[in-house]
Amino acid sequence: MPVDSSKSPNKILLVEDEFNIAKLFIYNLSKAGFECQHANNGREALNLAYNNKPDIIISDVMMPEMDGFEFRKKLLEDDELKSIPFVFLTAKGAEDDILQGFELEIEDYIIKTSSPKVVIAKVSAILKSLEKERVKIVDEVQKAADTMGAKVVPDEAPGFNGFKIKHWHLPFKNVPGGDFIDYIKIDDDNLVILLGDVMGKRWGAWYFAVAYAGYVRSATRFVLESGKENRPSEILHKVNEAIFNDERISEVFITLSVLVLDRKNKIVRYSGAGDLPIVFRSNEAKLIHSTGLLLGFNKSGQYEDHEIKINSGDEIYIVTDGITEARNKEGELYGHQRLVKFIDSIDSSEEPVEKMKSEILGFSDGELEDDVSFIAIKVL
Repeated sequence: MPVDSSKSPNKILLVEDEFNIAKLFIYNLSKAGFECQHANNGREALNLAYNNKPDIIISDVMMPEMDGFEFRKKLLEDDELKSIPFVFLTAKGAEDDILQGFELEIEDYIIKTSSPKVVIAKVSAILKSLEKERVKIVDEVQKAADTMGAKVVPDEAPGFNGFKIKHWHLPFKNVPGGDFIDYIKIDDDNLVILLGDVMGKRWGAWYFAVAYAGYVRSATRFVLESGKENRPSEILHKVNEAIFNDERISEVFITLSVLVLDRKNKIVRYSGAGDLPIVFRSNEAKLIHSTGLLLGFNKSGQYEDHEIKINSGDEIYIVTDGITEARNKEGELYGHQRLVKFIDSIDSSEEPVEKMKSEILGFSDGELEDDVSFIAIKVL
């Protein structure tokens, strides 16, 4: 059952300490079109799994330093790694190994003496089953979005005199996800920009993102109507209070960046909740950090405002961690330092959103691990 060559090859992490067995498996799986990585024990495999996020893990049971059972238990403790399908290699007739393996939520087991055709068929069947499940979930989420008429990311930013605003959003595996973007026009001189990221919940994050977007809009209206001088920190305080007291979503945390563009006074006000630093570029790019806690994490979120005086030509960039936590083939994170350096390299005649697309897709070779959101704001 060969792999579809029109798609990126599925990545397999093989954990096996016996050289000849590992060599045989790698040869046959690579020949079938899979991309194989090899570790000699669970300790090595943990690092490879974390850095490279394989599509499936095949692991021996008996190994030095960290055996297969301990390795599997470590994976189950990690929210990101526990969902990777896992298959045990076992000697023929090792019934105890098989039973203990299924107690650790494995997908299947493979007997070491199985023919290459059986091994490839089992791995392919597991991956095909997971892909069917993913397609079904995508379809359900997209149908729900159509039914509700809900969008968590608008097609484009609104026009706002004195500023050029553009954004880019790419959902993980094309599933409506946990990132949301919103623009709320207060009046002709003030515009609120929101960038949020619902943490966890995987495919269900979209539903929570819709709920959070509603909370933020309600809180923004409340703050504006109560005459709080358009302070982003007040918006965050109000949203945090509502979420913390709502048992239905109190354990679903969110990062949120809130900016208020004040055209008349040439000021940008910014406050954040567990978010990434924003990037401000005047003569050179620099990070501006918030100290606020994740929304819903604590009754008092400790949100503070930053006031940024702006002039023509200044730029502000906001991102979610899908960009800074993107990895290249060597497992290196894109990170804040690369982001700042990249923004410093953008020429005034270039389109930053298009540049960012090329930059991050090139760095990750198109293999992103999360929703990606990027907002570019330029003062005219």
